[in-house]
This record gives sequence, C-alpha cells and structure tokens, in this order.
Amino acid sequence: MKTEITFTRLPRIRPDEIIAHMNDPRVAEHMPLLTVTWDRAAVAKFVVGKERNWRRDGLGHWAFLSNGQYVGWGGFQKEGDEWDYGLVLRPDAFGLGRQISRKAIAFAVADARIPFVTFLLPPSRKNLGALDRLGAKFVGEVDYDGTPFLKFRLDTE
Repeated sequence: MKTEITFTRLPRIRPDEIIAHMNDPRVAEHMPLLTVTWDRAAVAKFVVGKERNWRRDGLGHWAFLSNGQYVGWGGFQKEGDEWDYGLVLRPDAFGLGRQISRKAIAFAVADARIPFVTFLLPPSRKNLGALDRLGAKFVGEVDYDGTPFLKFRLDTE
C-alpha cells in the first residue's frame, strides 16, 4: 500500500492523540526541552502558540498525516530571521521522517520567503546521515533556552 503524506493544521488533531504522542518516553529521548507531562491544557497552549505563529508569519508547524492518520507534527518556525525546520514523529512513524522531510523541504524550496532552512538537533542525536543526504552543512553548536544544540543549515535557493 502506498503511503500518502499530507499536512494539516494542528487544531484538526484530537488533543488525546497529541497527548499520547508527546508523553511517549521514546519521543522525549531526543527532546531535551520536553520536561513536562502533556495534558489537555498543555496541548491547548501548544496549539494556540503554533497558530499564533501562522498568523504572524504566514507559515508554521503542521500536523503530519499518513494515509489520513496523525503521525506527528513539525514544519517551519521563524527563529529571528531564520526558518527552523522541526520534525516530531510518533515512534511507530519514525520511518516516515525522510518522506515527510522531503515534502517539507520541497515546500521550502518553492517558497521565496525561505532562502535557507536551519535544523537544531540535540547532541544526543548521533545519526546525522539524513542531514548530510539533504545537503545541510554543520554551522556549529548553539544554546537554546540554556540547552546546547547542533545547528545545521540547508540553502534552498
């Protein structure tokens, strides 16, 4: 069966699906800023914040669907003058990262507002081959909210 990947807005996803996703310990392994247990209030705050970014920037994070089923969230978020790409998948969908990212990066290449994309990964991430295959270059280590991250950049023009 062919896997159809679609992007939709986060308010279309049932809060319980996001709660289960974000409370899975396998998701938290590489998310050092994920320090709270998610509940309905946390999901509501999260979705409101992501929708605020859409209104402010005309772009933001999506919910990712595989054959119509929620598998995670991510997309582009404006960080200063840069568009940062993030991807947070449910563990049972980790294998879809390449397909989802390929579609998202194609979106960025076609969008004149995005001359390059940045990626912030925690130092715990050791397998960086996907970024290399995309053509992303290591920029250096940066501090984000008191936590070190590895920063990469992919030119899209």
